[in-house]
Amino acid sequence: MSKIMSDNKIYKTTTKDIGVSVEPFYLDKESVPDENHYVWGYQVQIENYGNKTVQLQRRHWIITDGNGQKHEVEGEGVVGEQPILEPGEAYEYTSGAPLCTSSGFMVGSYKMQVTDGIQFDVEIPAFSLDVPTANRQVH
Repeated sequence: MSKIMSDNKIYKTTTKDIGVSVEPFYLDKESVPDENHYVWGYQVQIENYGNKTVQLQRRHWIITDGNGQKHEVEGEGVVGEQPILEPGEAYEYTSGAPLCTSSGFMVGSYKMQVTDGIQFDVEIPAFSLDVPTANRQVH
């Protein structure tokens, strides 16, 4: 996988002692701009700053392309896993998203569950998807 980092921008947020950071990158080799096919990868790190063990149960993404078209993705876990995070632990994964435009953005949430059964949502920060060589637009 060949990637071009787009400004090495890392987007971060913390919700209820769970930190989420996302670093998006443009996948030049997987993209075919002449066919309006643009692909990004993104690396996510989830950190448990709290004092209780939590498990990631579900994910919910809203992906918006440069034309304002939205696509929602929901499902169990992330990349086929439902990681358990002890206090002080972190979990990282890499995934990707295609768009039909050279820019867009993503935002979402994770449903987490504490070992005592209480569930809560954790915000995934909004992050921009921009082809590094394209003219940038305000979303």
